[in-house]
Amino acid sequence: MLQTSGPHLEAFRLRGLSPQDRANAAWARLRKAAVDPRRLVAAWLAIEMIVRDDPQAERKTEFKRVQAAKLIHKMASGTHKRWGDGANVKELHVYPRSRGRVLRHIGEALEQACELLVEHRGRDLPERQADRA
Repeated sequence: MLQTSGPHLEAFRLRGLSPQDRANAAWARLRKAAVDPRRLVAAWLAIEMIVRDDPQAERKTEFKRVQAAKLIHKMASGTHKRWGDGANVKELHVYPRSRGRVLRHIGEALEQACELLVEHRGRDLPERQADRA
């Protein structure tokens, strides 16, 4: 996903792009920031364990996708620019909004990437410990 996401786009250049293109831009920002791919897998596994641990969890696939995508989107951060020196420094900090269809596209891609791992090794994920009172 990181390698096939396309060119890096600054966060302030996302306006007018389709949700899929915005999702690809998030993957490209992750690649540029050199985020370890294991952190992406860890985000998905964390959501899997939280849902498994919650007796009244929302079990819909879309819920897990969106929650994991929120974590990934935060890792992608934003665009930070700085011009000038001393007292004349100008700074620009732009963070893309994490919302809607973009999160669904990110979550779906992450789910597909982690699907086999969860299918074959999901039983090895830690189970909920009984509360000791």
